Amino acid sequence: MAVLPRFLADLPAATKGALSMDALTEMLRGLHLAGGVFLEAEFRAPWSIKAQVTGEDCRPFMPMPPHLIAYHYVIDGALVLSVAGESPVYATGKQLLVLPHNDVHVLSSELGLPPIEVDALLEASADGGLGRLRCGGDGAATHILCGFLGSDIPGDPLIAGLPPVVKLDLGAHGAGAWVESSIRYVAEEVATGAAGAAACLGRLAELLFAEAIRGYVNSLPDAQSNWLTGLRDPYVARALAELHQRPEHAWTLAELTRAIGLSRSALAERFQRHMQMSPMRYLALLRLRQAAERLRRTEEPVSRIAYASGYESDASFNRAFKRAFGVAPGAYRRGSGQAA
Repeated sequence: MAVLPRFLADLPAATKGALSMDALTEMLRGLHLAGGVFLEAEFRAPWSIKAQVTGEDCRPFMPMPPHLIAYHYVIDGALVLSVAGESPVYATGKQLLVLPHNDVHVLSSELGLPPIEVDALLEASADGGLGRLRCGGDGAATHILCGFLGSDIPGDPLIAGLPPVVKLDLGAHGAGAWVESSIRYVAEEVATGAAGAAACLGRLAELLFAEAIRGYVNSLPDAQSNWLTGLRDPYVARALAELHQRPEHAWTLAELTRAIGLSRSALAERFQRHMQMSPMRYLALLRLRQAAERLRRTEEPVSRIAYASGYESDASFNRAFKRAFGVAPGAYRRGSGQAA
């Protein structure tokens, strides 16, 4: 398995940007994304299927996470993806379709065809490798790989701000063949139980997800002002990177503005315009999301997590946590299967 880390060293130029130490990278790191590829599908027109990633799809890789991101990589052929209430998205070979909210969706050779439930068509792999799906008529062929990313952090604003479908054209910059061969290789290693293969597969999917977000953010109109466009504002992005790199630090607005070289009033105005909140409010919510992660992953006392999150009393932490997540910390932990 020593060969697997070479995937990260040999990334094509179009994907290497995802490794830079910027705000987006720090935010994705905080989500603790992991994932896998679970299905290889071959279709012949006319065809139409209804799909959504489920806990059963995740089981070979991880327990069902609080948030799922689905994706489909089109190896060759063409398809149209439809989500209720949204405009259809067309894709061809070497294009990646990401569904940040894991919405129920229909994949088909053309619009208007009655979809078949995907579960009825799945063929489990005898060796624990990729599942197979074949259906359709005798027309044009389409070949795809299906996978997912999972995050332990529900309600993250980065993901919440994305549309139902984001498309990334890997063929446009020559990365398509590399992506396909990499996914196939690591998926085969996962099937054989090779050490580290699942982590590398998740990392590859994370890098592609980051590139999809970058492409979407760069396509937003200049006049638009929202959470995601804040990543394009150099000062807001630098402030976000600082906060995500050191959320446990006792930040003040004055120290943050010194770190990025901007006045307090100017940063406050830019942050409010894009993020709809102040930098310190954003930091408080970031710490609460990290507290939720620690509640899920560890058995640390709630009082210790509260103090690490910047709260001097359990009561104030409990109130803030309940406002953010709808339940008290103890109930949240019990719901995640950890000891209270």
